[in-house]
Amino acid sequence: MKTTLNLNEELLNQARELSGIKEKTALLHAGLLELISKYSRERLIQLSGTEKQVKPIRRRKA
Repeated sequence: MKTTLNLNEELLNQARELSGIKEKTALLHAGLLELISKYSRERLIQLSGTEKQVKPIRRRKA
């Protein structure tokens, strides 16, 4: 899909330098994948709970 974007040139250049990705399309794909990964991790963390009174699980001796 083709889209016209107005990008901050400084951000684009910094992302290119840090990632080593020179092609704009590949750079944007990598950025979107990282953004999705970040927010997916945060969502999983929010879904997890804590139980302060959990007793240690007994392990069988082999």
